[in-house]
Amino acid sequence: MDDGTPLQSASDSPDEKQVVRCAACESALRSPGRGSLSFLLLDGLTVPLVGCDDHLEEFRTLCGLATDGRADLLDHRPAGGVNCPSCRHAPQRPRQRVIPVGNGGLAVLACETHQSDVFSRFRTGLRVREHLTDSIDAASTDP
Repeated sequence: MDDGTPLQSASDSPDEKQVVRCAACESALRSPGRGSLSFLLLDGLTVPLVGCDDHLEEFRTLCGLATDGRADLLDHRPAGGVNCPSCRHAPQRPRQRVIPVGNGGLAVLACETHQSDVFSRFRTGLRVREHLTDSIDAASTDP
């Protein structure tokens, strides 16, 4: 991860275009290093992430909507490090999934199991936010 190798999307599907229009996210994804690494703490998981501060915060907020506990974001390696041995080695893999967040994108540097769990929470958070937004919009249009 410190070698400056750009992170690439692991998706080979032509339907999934990984367009990152956020210059800060693109910069972090092109030259990931220890300085651009953040850690998502979510229900006992410690997952390394790479992206810009704004999109990392949006990702954290959405994941937090899909948990009973808290979702925290750290800009430093947490005490105890990353518990999962496979997640500890994930940052050395050159191909990582990049998930679109707003007009940016971030890489979740975790093993397949924990990536799937975090992506599932993110998608659930998106649905919750959409439902809440729809409910507010409907309430504001009621006579």
